[in-house]
Amino acid sequence: MTDKPSILPFTPVLIKLLKGPVEYLEKTAWEQLLTYQNELTKFLQGLGLMLVLEKEDGYAFLEQIKLDEEENVAGWIRRIPLGYEESILLVLLRDMMAEFEVGEVSTRELIKKRREIKEYAELFFKENPSRVKFIRDLDRLIDRAEEMDFLEKVENSDLLDEEKFRIKKIIKARVDNEILENFKQQLTQHATGRI
Repeated sequence: MTDKPSILPFTPVLIKLLKGPVEYLEKTAWEQLLTYQNELTKFLQGLGLMLVLEKEDGYAFLEQIKLDEEENVAGWIRRIPLGYEESILLVLLRDMMAEFEVGEVSTRELIKKRREIKEYAELFFKENPSRVKFIRDLDRLIDRAEEMDFLEKVENSDLLDEEKFRIKKIIKARVDNEILENFKQQLTQHATGRI
């Protein structure tokens, strides 16, 4: 008879973190993360990874530790390059989050209909001569943001524009205040240049 292998107690949450961010809404994983935070942090450092835990906003993710001055990393996490339009949409979603957090809110989560996201985004995208293609492009960008795990569909609808999405707080880690301010400055400069 063989001995049962000894598995680290934080293995389930480690596997989740290797696949993507963990949020407070995932109760079991979140509790494990908080319980084993110190042990997990030490273990991850040995692998060239760093645990980024934002308790107040309720999310955690892994970042690669830079191994040298050329910023080489161990290569655990795959980087996905974003196109220009995808980047703009993420900045706009982050801006919606910033406005939400400044206002008086009775809920912890920001929920928006697809229509509301498109209306907000329309102001910043060059409209295609074909209105149908333009709307289809915005829908594609929203779907892409959902695939990248920045949006989560929380309510389906027979009407596509009435679908509801939760804008995930992890977007704050990917689009920080500095990026948001730079974007707003560029918009202001662009607007004053057009006058």
